[in-house]
Amino acid sequence: MSVPRPTIQAAVAAARAAFDDEGIASPETDAVELAAFALGTDASDVRRRMVLRDPADEGFLDTYDGLVDERLARIPLQHLTGRAHFRRLTLAVGPGVFVPRPETEVTAGLAIDAASGLGPDVVVLDLCTGSGAIALAVKDELPDARVLAVELSDLAHGWAVANRDRLGLDVEVRLGDATTAFGDLEGDVDVVVSNPPYIPVGAVPVDPEVRDHDPQVALYGGSADGLAVPLAVAARAAVLLRPGGVLVMEHADSQGASLPQALRASGVWVEVVDHADLSGRPRTTVAVRGA
Repeated sequence: MSVPRPTIQAAVAAARAAFDDEGIASPETDAVELAAFALGTDASDVRRRMVLRDPADEGFLDTYDGLVDERLARIPLQHLTGRAHFRRLTLAVGPGVFVPRPETEVTAGLAIDAASGLGPDVVVLDLCTGSGAIALAVKDELPDARVLAVELSDLAHGWAVANRDRLGLDVEVRLGDATTAFGDLEGDVDVVVSNPPYIPVGAVPVDPEVRDHDPQVALYGGSADGLAVPLAVAARAAVLLRPGGVLVMEHADSQGASLPQALRASGVWVEVVDHADLSGRPRTTVAVRGA
C-alpha cells in the first residue's frame, strides 16, 4: 500500500499553526511567503498549488522546514527571504537595515498625494531613507518627480543604493545626516517625507523581530518622548521646504497628539493634520511650511 505524499497545502497549514502558537503576528502570510521563497515563486502561485493540493517533494520540505524553524526563532521573515514588499515594489533587505512596515505605505502614499499635480519639476526629499522604500515608491509612482534621499547608516545606505540600482529608478541617494543634509536645496523643495527613529528611549520593543534585529539607530528617537530626532528632522525640513511646501512625517501611535502639537508650537508649520494607518492607529503627520 502506497503512503500518500505530503502536499504543499499540508506543509503550509502546519507552519501556519506553529506560527500562530508562537504568537507571530501574521502566521498565514509568513507561512505562504516562506513557501514561495522555498519554491522560487510568488504567494499567488503557492495559493494556487495549495488549492490543487500539489505534492511537496523532499527538497522543498527540507528547505521549508529549515525556514520555518528559523522563523519560529523569531528571525524576521524578510531576513529569511531577503525581500520586503512595499506598495508596488519588492525591496531587498537584510541585517543592517530597517525592514519597511505596511504602515509606512500610508506615509509614502501621503507624500505621493502631496507631490501629485505639482508638475514635472516637483522636488521630493526622503530624510532617513533606510532601505530607500519611500523614495523609491515615490519615484515609481511619480516618474517625472525629482526624488532624492539621505541615510546616516553606511549599511542602510548600501541597501538603498542596491535597491535603486536593481529597480532602475532614478533616485539620488546620499550618505549623511538628515538634520544637516541637502545644503544645496535649501528653500527649493516641494515635499519632505520622513520615517525617522521615533521610539522613546527606554521603551524597548516587545517584538523580538524589532528588538533584536532592526538597527537601533533606526529605532530610538533620542529622548524620553521619542521626539528629539523627529523634531530635529522637522526643523531641517523647514529650512529645505519652500513656503507652502509639505512635510509628511511618520511617528509612533503614541505620538499622534504630541508630534502635531510640537509642530504647531514651533510657529513654522500650518495646516497640521494627523492621519491614521490601515489599522486605524495614529501614524503620520502632514504639515505645510508657513510663509
